[in-house]
Amino acid sequence: MSNQEVVILSVGGVRFVTRASTLQQFPESRLARMLNSDDPEFKLVNGEFFVDRDGTLFRYIMDFLRTLQVSLPTDFSDYQRLQREAEFYGLYPLADLLSQEHLLKPRLEILEVRFSLQEMQAFFRIFGSCSTTIETLAEQITVLTGQQSGQSWNSPFPSQKPLVPLPLERPSHHDMVFQCGTDYSAGDQFVARYVSIKPDNRKLINGANVLGLLLDTLLKDGFRLISTRTVSGEEKVECYSFERMQRPAGPAVTVNPTPGSSGVAQARRNQVQKGK
Repeated sequence: MSNQEVVILSVGGVRFVTRASTLQQFPESRLARMLNSDDPEFKLVNGEFFVDRDGTLFRYIMDFLRTLQVSLPTDFSDYQRLQREAEFYGLYPLADLLSQEHLLKPRLEILEVRFSLQEMQAFFRIFGSCSTTIETLAEQITVLTGQQSGQSWNSPFPSQKPLVPLPLERPSHHDMVFQCGTDYSAGDQFVARYVSIKPDNRKLINGANVLGLLLDTLLKDGFRLISTRTVSGEEKVECYSFERMQRPAGPAVTVNPTPGSSGVAQARRNQVQKGK
């Protein structure tokens, strides 16, 4: 059979259409051998290969063959059942990887936003358990500064003078600090700091507006607000705590198939160590 030929499979009544080359990614698997030999588990009926197995789990098998990556939903829990399916099809590299659930299971990510107001300035500090998330936020958030006259500092529109970007303060890989608002300079001049958060292009100077946009951005990114509290001290600090379930970023595991090998010894685990 040509490796470009279209193959139709019916797995437990669920229909899949793919190329022969996809099924031949691992030459020693039963799916590859099915195309060129008689296997009693696979029946050729009206041009379709029928096998009485779990069609729902087979979609993850197909995704693995197409991408050579293990990519599962956040709420996935049938690791042992999927491992048995992988073993049935002779995909031993996949079965080997599924037996190590700690590489694939989602982890709980915690993030906290601290917000305080002091006269005409608002201060923000963001802490995160995952440094990758903080890096992503740092790329989204831009602080711009410029001088304005006293007549225009409270205008909803930035001064026509060029605004200069300021670097975010990064005390560590797990947090960032920035501020917005105005600070008195000299005469009737104010130093104004605006904040912009991608993909929103507005330049905001009001702390409450920046806070609202930041919280909305986190909610859209899959975070869930779990608590709010006010910390009393020299100034009141509002704390917003978020959490989300996050799978390892990027391709958690990649397998390189090698023709003529058993597969298990050829499994190459490239766990992306992020968020440490």
